[in-house]
Amino acid sequence: MWKSVVHHLFRNQSSSASENVINTFKDINSYRITLSNPKTRNILSIDILQSLIEEIKNAGNDLSLKSIVLCSNGSVFSAGHDLNELTIQEKQKKVFSLATKLMNTMIDCPIPIIACVDGIAAASGCQLVAASDIALCTTRSSFSTPGVNLGLFCSTPGIPLSRVMSKKTVSYMLFTGISINAEEALRTGLVSKVVQPEKLDDEITKLTSMIGQKSRDVITLGKQFFYKQIDDNIKSAYKNGEKIMLKNLELDDCKEGLQSFIEKRKPSWSS
Repeated sequence: MWKSVVHHLFRNQSSSASENVINTFKDINSYRITLSNPKTRNILSIDILQSLIEEIKNAGNDLSLKSIVLCSNGSVFSAGHDLNELTIQEKQKKVFSLATKLMNTMIDCPIPIIACVDGIAAASGCQLVAASDIALCTTRSSFSTPGVNLGLFCSTPGIPLSRVMSKKTVSYMLFTGISINAEEALRTGLVSKVVQPEKLDDEITKLTSMIGQKSRDVITLGKQFFYKQIDDNIKSAYKNGEKIMLKNLELDDCKEGLQSFIEKRKPSWSS
């Protein structure tokens, strides 16, 4: 189970500090970031976006960590952007600029990011799930891009959604605003696994423990290439994949892994 001291990060700005709380704690080699304001449906305000960028960057730079977990308190994972901020012209550009920066930060993070949803993920909250490397959710979770109902099409959420889900499902979500349930999200590629609510925490621990047993250097190399090859045509991807496999073989941890297999022992990673 997750054990450690919880650090309460209060981001000042906005109407009250309690509206901008993110809780974080470190457990052995994984770092959990929790959106902790269910009263606001865990909206992704400017302050929260900035905090997420900072926390993910810091965690990625911590060489003792091998994964990051994004989760939330309450029945809503995140309802998306703060609509009040979007009515203020001076803040509009900053909201979307920070959202893009967050997406790039997640891609560039050297370790996998795991979204854990137990409830509603809507609009940019759904985007956050789609942008994660791995996503777990409970049977009572749902996902939607309801911006069209308010006259603001969910164009940016559609970017990661269209890269992980079937085109027809994403179009259905974007053009209707209707939510899909956990099983539909699993079937169409938005989430990696669905579990019962009472088993979510155990599943998180199991997953982070498995990743924690791997070499960080190998994980980082693999994640970097994974995102690079997605944009390549298949022949270029194979050509570059050949090079990355040879580069992987040069890593000390790869040499150790292969040798440990030959010697029938557990590998001792340097990272």
